[in-house]
Amino acid sequence: MRTIAVRAARLRSGLVLPYAEAGHPEGVPVVFVHGLADSWWTFEPLLRRLPAALRGYAPTQRGHGDAERPPDGYGPRDFAGDLVEFLDAVGVRRAVLVGASSGGVAARLVAGSHPDRVAGLVLAGVPAVLADKPGAKALREKVQGLVDPVPRAFVEERLSGLTARPPGRGLLATLAEENPKVPARVWRKTVRGLLETDLAATLRGILVPTLVLWGDADGILPRADQQRILDTVLGARFVVYEGAGHALYWEEPERLVLDVAAFAAEVLPDRPGP
Repeated sequence: MRTIAVRAARLRSGLVLPYAEAGHPEGVPVVFVHGLADSWWTFEPLLRRLPAALRGYAPTQRGHGDAERPPDGYGPRDFAGDLVEFLDAVGVRRAVLVGASSGGVAARLVAGSHPDRVAGLVLAGVPAVLADKPGAKALREKVQGLVDPVPRAFVEERLSGLTARPPGRGLLATLAEENPKVPARVWRKTVRGLLETDLAATLRGILVPTLVLWGDADGILPRADQQRILDTVLGARFVVYEGAGHALYWEEPERLVLDVAAFAAEVLPDRPGP
């Protein structure tokens, strides 16, 4: 198991984001991008299992976990801008981006706008669009009434619907502690940003190698939604995790790390390190 170091990155904007780092210092840089309400902890099982060929970075996004909480800036393009500045702050010129759930929206925005910084894109349980999903609309209604402190029961109910098979108890307990750190206003603004952004448009113009991972027991994203990504992103490859739910990275961390490592070896075969 890899040792994880937790550090802080100061972006050009002045925003400070905590991030976790693991793997070999000379490994291919892989940056993991979490989704709504999560933090770097969502990738702890992956970071622990990184092979020697990889160097993993997992920033916590603004407003989440222990990151700073500016009053505004919670749309997908704001998170994407932070991600580019994060690459600069940690000295990574070119990386493989792994977006999990809604974190994949920011990751693909960077892939489309800064292809020189992205060697490859992995989308793990990432929606093509959200405005047509009943669950997303229901979440928007729920967060409208949220007040601080965010109730743990609200968080636990949401977490329980993200997997088809229970992940490790320790991970769920940690996430149940991390998710309520997100203020109610950040929940509302982030959900609104995801639903009011033309997510279909964020798929256009992606020319970097792309790997799409999806669990066929995902209760949020149907197969047709993933097909929309495959139809839009030229040359995107598709891997199905049978029996896995939406958060397949929690259910099958070993397999996902192997898939990411194989993909990284293809897109950055001779990269000596960051």
